[in-house]
Amino acid sequence: MASKRILKELKELQRDPPASCSAGPVGENMFHWQATIIGPNDSPYAGGVFLVTIHFPPDYPFKPPKIAFRTKVFHPNINTNGNICLDILKEQWSPALTISKVGKAWINKIKKKKKKRKRVS
Repeated sequence: MASKRILKELKELQRDPPASCSAGPVGENMFHWQATIIGPNDSPYAGGVFLVTIHFPPDYPFKPPKIAFRTKVFHPNINTNGNICLDILKEQWSPALTISKVGKAWINKIKKKKKKRKRVS
């Protein structure tokens, strides 16, 4: 089941890739992917190119993939080993999630939050 699901996600990524991300298998191993994330313009990571590894467990999609940055990144949600700490990759994981959705969630996480200005009267 995992192989079919991973192949389906790969085809989906090729057909409709998320902005600033690309991903695919390393060689013939469908359970080991490499991804590239381009730092979004509206983030402190603008212009950066970040390499990421993705390892799918044999019971994917019932268990989340392991995702880690190989490029050194300074972010509160990335530990010193490059592992991403996102709730959707841990206790909030759902088989309905895909690598594409995880990528989009991560891009949204690193974008700058616009500060609301208070009106002074």
